[in-house]
Amino acid sequence: MSAPVIVEVPVFSSLCNEAFRLRRDIFVREQKIPEDEEFEAADLTARHFVAILGGEVCGTMRIIVTDEHVRIGRVAVGQPWRGRGVAAAIIEHALSVFADVASGRFYLTAQADKLRFYEKFGFTAYGESFLDGGIPHLKMKTY
Repeated sequence: MSAPVIVEVPVFSSLCNEAFRLRRDIFVREQKIPEDEEFEAADLTARHFVAILGGEVCGTMRIIVTDEHVRIGRVAVGQPWRGRGVAAAIIEHALSVFADVASGRFYLTAQADKLRFYEKFGFTAYGESFLDGGIPHLKMKTY
């Protein structure tokens, strides 16, 4: 299988709408996160990326850049594409594109069952576990 193409998409574009649809399918429908917790004002100013395979949006993430760090969030891969390296390609893209931003410091909150995935990219969990959308999460950083 070929690697997905990762592209930045403007908010309110058709590709960003596809990213939001994918997030809704995964986080709201599949994981039962309340929709008002999934979509928030930060979506209007965040940088959005999609992974495309076979002409379809198969994954997404959003990036929020602050002075302190680059925050990776809302990483989602559609069911048919899971286990095919899409999420890894998305994270590698973020780490590459934003390597020189915020002194190369990255931050995210990961669902507790996804910690090992992010550890492969140099993230380290810290602090206490907390619930987000009813799902246990941990803060992770690369610095």
